[in-house]
Amino acid sequence: MADDQRVSVMQAFSGLSNDEMEVLSNADRFAQAELYPLAQKMDDEEWWPKEIFPKIGATGYFGVTAPEAYGGSGMDVFTSGLILQAFSRWNHALGLAWVAHENLCMNNLLRNANDAQREKYLPGMNSGKLIGALGLTEPGAGSDALGSMRTTARREGGHYYLNGSKIYITNGPVADVLLVYAKTDKDKGAQGISAFIVDKHAPGFKVAQKLKKMGFRGSQTAELVFEECKVPAENLVGEENRGVKIVMSGLDLERAMISPICLGIAERALQLAIDYAKQRKQFGKPIADFQMVQSMIAEMYVWVESMRVFTYQVLRAANSVDESEGGRGDIHKITAAGVMYVAETMNKVLNHAVQVHGGSGYIWESEINRLYRSIKLLEIGAGTTEVRKMIIAGELLRG
Repeated sequence: MADDQRVSVMQAFSGLSNDEMEVLSNADRFAQAELYPLAQKMDDEEWWPKEIFPKIGATGYFGVTAPEAYGGSGMDVFTSGLILQAFSRWNHALGLAWVAHENLCMNNLLRNANDAQREKYLPGMNSGKLIGALGLTEPGAGSDALGSMRTTARREGGHYYLNGSKIYITNGPVADVLLVYAKTDKDKGAQGISAFIVDKHAPGFKVAQKLKKMGFRGSQTAELVFEECKVPAENLVGEENRGVKIVMSGLDLERAMISPICLGIAERALQLAIDYAKQRKQFGKPIADFQMVQSMIAEMYVWVESMRVFTYQVLRAANSVDESEGGRGDIHKITAAGVMYVAETMNKVLNHAVQVHGGSGYIWESEINRLYRSIKLLEIGAGTTEVRKMIIAGELLRG
């Protein structure tokens, strides 16, 4: 089959338009050329390449959903997902850093900040000159991030003073701008939470420790501490004690944007397994000639394509959700189901891929090993698999 015919078949199968196929292809070429060469060193040394965010910004891959007035492209969530899929094929650690910046921080500010806050922070974030992060999870909180929140904020004159800590914060060690949640009214529980923009130079803010991880090692993760951290009152996002609304408005989008990471990793794992099976010889012939290897590769292909369909369906559903609809109803169920299925299926793909590689896949420095070590985070982050099941069942049984 000619290349153009193959592209036409794949396009029809995936349901992508010509423009969407072009976005995916261009992002894939950029990621292979610019992000992939950084992946090994990032994993080996937990190294952060300071020049890469400005390069991504200069190429137009930040601010995908933001208007041009803020340095963005004015496109949609689905387009963001395609870019993330391509980035994650070639450097999943940078894919995670990208989505924490782009979706968890920038897009949250785009949806919930006022005009002055957007004008101050979004152009720098969309150019890649400022790195964003989200500060929600706290030590000991686990899946009950809102109910167990202990970080507080009290107002004195024109400032708020934040006290507490956050943990497992993606981009935490390198972030310039953080969207941080804290309790402004402890008596109201989760309904007393507010959201703040915190600058890394704010007095009383510090990175307590950079966390070492099993996978996604190049993605920088930290524990953050706030000790009488002084934040201007104008950095309050939305209304005081209305932070839960901001959390929930972005939660379903966060889950929808995990699936493209899984898909990109699984696509790369399948290709690596195919390539290895063709060139690795045993008993005088490539292992691709053995039916057991062929069976694993066939299963991997079917799993990857099922991941693609579910991922794209969820992203298209997320396109039509506004900030008033998040955290409940069909979109809450669909995004939880999507990330649950895609993360668990990625696990199966990677297990087969390592099995095809045999002993070489068990070696830390191998690319397939790097991909394999990414599995567990995607079954835990943004709510564990068990929490995802609770959400799905809760929505199905409600009413």
